[in-house]
Amino acid sequence: MIRFALSSPTSRALHLRTTLATIVAVALVLLAIPAHAADRIRLRVDDYQIDAFLTPRAHKLQATAKVKFTAMEDLNIAVFELNNALRPTRVTDATGAVLSAERVTQDSTVRISLPATLPKGQQTTMTFEYEGSLDSADDSPVPGLKLAYVAEDTTYLLYAGRWFPVSGYGTNRFTSTIKVTLPAFLTAIGSGQTTVGGAATAAPTAAAPLLTTRVAKAPKPTGPAPTAAPATPGFPTKTFTFVSTKAGFPGTIIAGQFQETKVQNVQVFFKPAHAGLAIAYGETAQKEQEFFTSLYGPLGQTLRVVEIPDDSLPSGWSQEMAFISSRNVSEKTNYRLLANAIAHQWFGNSVSPATRNDWWIADGFSRYAEARYLENAAGESALSEAVKDMSVGALAYDTVPLSSLSKLDQWSPEFQALAMDKGGMVLHMLRWVLGDTKFDFVMKDFTSAHIGKSANVDDFEKYAEKNEPEKLTWFFSQWLDSTGAPDFKQKYTVYRAQKGFRTVGEIQQDLDLFRMPVQLRIDTDGKTESQRIDVVGTNSPFVVETFGRPRRIVIDPDNRVLKNSGDLKQRTSILRGQALVQQGELSEALKEFQAALDVNHNSSLAHYRIAEVFFLQKNYQSAANAYREALNGDGQPKWTEVWAHVQLGKIFDVTGQRERAINEYRQALQTNDNSQGAMDEARKYLEKAYEKAKEETN
Repeated sequence: MIRFALSSPTSRALHLRTTLATIVAVALVLLAIPAHAADRIRLRVDDYQIDAFLTPRAHKLQATAKVKFTAMEDLNIAVFELNNALRPTRVTDATGAVLSAERVTQDSTVRISLPATLPKGQQTTMTFEYEGSLDSADDSPVPGLKLAYVAEDTTYLLYAGRWFPVSGYGTNRFTSTIKVTLPAFLTAIGSGQTTVGGAATAAPTAAAPLLTTRVAKAPKPTGPAPTAAPATPGFPTKTFTFVSTKAGFPGTIIAGQFQETKVQNVQVFFKPAHAGLAIAYGETAQKEQEFFTSLYGPLGQTLRVVEIPDDSLPSGWSQEMAFISSRNVSEKTNYRLLANAIAHQWFGNSVSPATRNDWWIADGFSRYAEARYLENAAGESALSEAVKDMSVGALAYDTVPLSSLSKLDQWSPEFQALAMDKGGMVLHMLRWVLGDTKFDFVMKDFTSAHIGKSANVDDFEKYAEKNEPEKLTWFFSQWLDSTGAPDFKQKYTVYRAQKGFRTVGEIQQDLDLFRMPVQLRIDTDGKTESQRIDVVGTNSPFVVETFGRPRRIVIDPDNRVLKNSGDLKQRTSILRGQALVQQGELSEALKEFQAALDVNHNSSLAHYRIAEVFFLQKNYQSAANAYREALNGDGQPKWTEVWAHVQLGKIFDVTGQRERAINEYRQALQTNDNSQGAMDEARKYLEKAYEKAKEETN
């Protein structure tokens, strides 16, 4: 689940070069399956027995994975995903016979030919022995994104990194016993019941390479298998065992030197530098868990909140785990990212999508759960801002229906925006259609009935309709099977009535099959009136009686309906531009930012994003001009002011104008706005001038 930051700055040019998945406003949690994966299920993994040995100093992993699986159709070839940095050395069947296999690096898979057809419904086991160095994102299943990494400071083996053989990622629920042996000075955190055992004397044995070519079958190994070196030469080791007896999505292991803090049902594992913030994050996580329990029902599990390095995901989740990057751990608790990760314990973990087309059941439901927590913690205004953000994501790439997500690349901005933001907006609109009481009942009823199960959109629709007088086919067909959103316009005439005023008008929009209840707010000389209108088709008449003379009529003032507007068109252009920047398409990004300026020539955000592109291109004069335009613009969002001053300071430092740079840093401090550490950045460069080359290599 990837989201763009429309309400926060990208503080360093280096961040702008990183992969799209690292630019997140509120997190996300990242369960995804690759674009090549089909929804046709050929086998179902039931259980893993994994022994992994880590040599952090060498970034090395050696492992044996015994995979128990069931054929969902007559099976001759078993296909598993495995990180390309890991080299299978031997694959054997339940009898110990070596199996012929091929490695396909294009899609990070290993294909094993079975000696005989495995009939549909029959279960068998297969054992993988494999090893490799996990030290970069070069061979990641998601290009440019580090999801599996072994190092002395912190090791993270995310389920998304395919560090063990995976099938049906995110949809295939499984049980597991995972043993991880590593240096004794490190602590490992994972899902399930945890035990810590004694030292291991050696790593798993490694045979001669079984798979040596990209796509061709390699010869079977001959001769005895050499004995591997000890897992961690020269250091005592210990073994952590994680047992998950309930089928779900364990498989994420994070290891490092952590300080553990416990707050009721929450365990917080932070690095020593952030240990003082652990209680605040634990208390926030506990509150969020209690709130989601009140909405969706209890899960009865302990939650582990873990800090991960900045070179991976901004935030994420696994079974019984929520993790958050170091840069997002600050004195001001990042409760939005945390809420999204914790919400995935209900949607994604407890209730999982049946297919990739149903993916919004995980990401969209969690996105709206996050918005509900914002509403609970900070009021309706916070919900309103979250809805605006969701609307931007929902409309930025609205080219494929939500029910056809599998047509998109799972890691594309289009897929992420639709699954998360349009999915969240579907729930927001359903809440408006049903009313709060019915909606909350539907959500809890649906969630409780599907604990530990997968679900599809049809399942959810049945629960939504359960106590409704009519079918909701019109609603789900419109928002799941179609694209686009209305652009509301209105015309009306006010008449003097016997006891006030009668307003006769019409709501117009351009979607012929559109149907939704829409709120009208009528501002009058007296009190403000509100009326719910059923909008059907392109022209929907209305009559409103008021005591005072109407001065203004606003359609959908509380943003209950996904709709187009000038402001949203501007923000969606900026969102697309940011995605293009991440992909290195700077010229195309400038076109999108210019389109945003065409909507609002005074947009500080659009000018700021243009300045960022010029800064990346080292076109410092044009960048400085655009940053000044941002300062002279509408000032929205507020952070553009402080960051424009910081960036201008950097430009003056790069061009050898130290006094002017100091002046800009001081003006940044005068804003008293520390959004994303802006004031910290200004203080840093007040003490020592910004150096471009050094910054780019950090």
